[in-house]
Amino acid sequence: MLATSFLVCFSASRSELVLPTSLRPLPSWLAGPLQGTGFELGLGALIAAFVVMFASYAIAARSADRLSAKTVLVCIVALHAIVLLAPPLFSSDVFSYTAYARMGTVFDANPYTHGPNSFPMEALHPLIGAQWVGTPTVYGPVFTALSYLLVPFDIAANVLAYKAVAAISSLVLILVIWHAARLRGLNSVKAAALVGLNPIIVVFGVGGGHNDLLMLAILAVGLYVLLQERERSSGALLITATAVKLTAGLLLPFAFAARRGIGAGAARRGLLVGACAGAAVIVALAYAFFGTGPLHVLATLQGIQAEGGEHSIAGFLLKAVGLPGLAHPVSVVLTVVFAAIVAWLLHRVWIGELDWITGAGWATVALLCTTGFLVPWYVAWLIPLAALSSDRRLLGAAIILTGVGLTTL
Repeated sequence: MLATSFLVCFSASRSELVLPTSLRPLPSWLAGPLQGTGFELGLGALIAAFVVMFASYAIAARSADRLSAKTVLVCIVALHAIVLLAPPLFSSDVFSYTAYARMGTVFDANPYTHGPNSFPMEALHPLIGAQWVGTPTVYGPVFTALSYLLVPFDIAANVLAYKAVAAISSLVLILVIWHAARLRGLNSVKAAALVGLNPIIVVFGVGGGHNDLLMLAILAVGLYVLLQERERSSGALLITATAVKLTAGLLLPFAFAARRGIGAGAARRGLLVGACAGAAVIVALAYAFFGTGPLHVLATLQGIQAEGGEHSIAGFLLKAVGLPGLAHPVSVVLTVVFAAIVAWLLHRVWIGELDWITGAGWATVALLCTTGFLVPWYVAWLIPLAALSSDRRLLGAAIILTGVGLTTL
């Protein structure tokens, strides 16, 4: 896996297929320290690299408990270092992050109600993916407010900063998963390998500087302190993760349903109090920065889901069989199916038939399979939950979805 990641990253400046469309050809000022290294990877070579990468990960996921901790950790750190040196890989999202921040600070425009195309003369404009130039932000107010801190720096510095945040968040996530696995009676080395060697997390997540990893790091800390029965802190952290990216909110009802036995009522109240306190602070912050703008997020997300097309499992299959016109009714049905699956999983957790982390993991699988818009790094949402579950079927689903993500070139 190290070899294939090394190949992809060192050849990125010469290989347009691993770059977002808006960076083809790659400007020299964004190439980073690996500019001019490697050679051009064609489609066949890139597919072969991903096949080897996936096979290596699948083998590691199954046998990591037989590897030494030192070997796994050295490989994890080396992977992160290699990817951090590369230019932005596969996604232009980091430019959208920067554009939204500049809209709010330089132009005094609300990024929740305006898209980057409101300011077409910005140097960032041609770097943003064509699909997103007219789309307001769908990220949580905590992340959007934090992004304002990077506005004084140039575009290249912003890219490096977002990739560094993603890399640090990923390493924090791995560390937390390591300790949480011990509390769960699981093999820490295997759990760390499942997360830290996952090519979706490292190559796509860190390589693209995605905020999903910041969300997952905060979410994992919230999960860890909940395992230590610190419900109030957990509730506040889970809400904070949700205010980075809404997906994190899926874990909260499962955490609430899991409180059983003596003291269950007090535990649920503690979780609720922490969540409400965290929400109150975040709502105040959001209103101070963005007014009522964040209320538009759900409508923006619905628009993105409706236009997902083949960027979803259902959309891809409908196009393959020549029935893309059925996308909307199928989307409605899948939304109902997802809600029913989550309700069923929550019921099983509530009555003690299902572990709550496993339940949240399967709910995430359902989300990934039914969503109207799916990109590879979304698979990262599942991996930490699978790493902390003893359900081998959930692990299998995580590996399969990792493979699905890697096919989305």
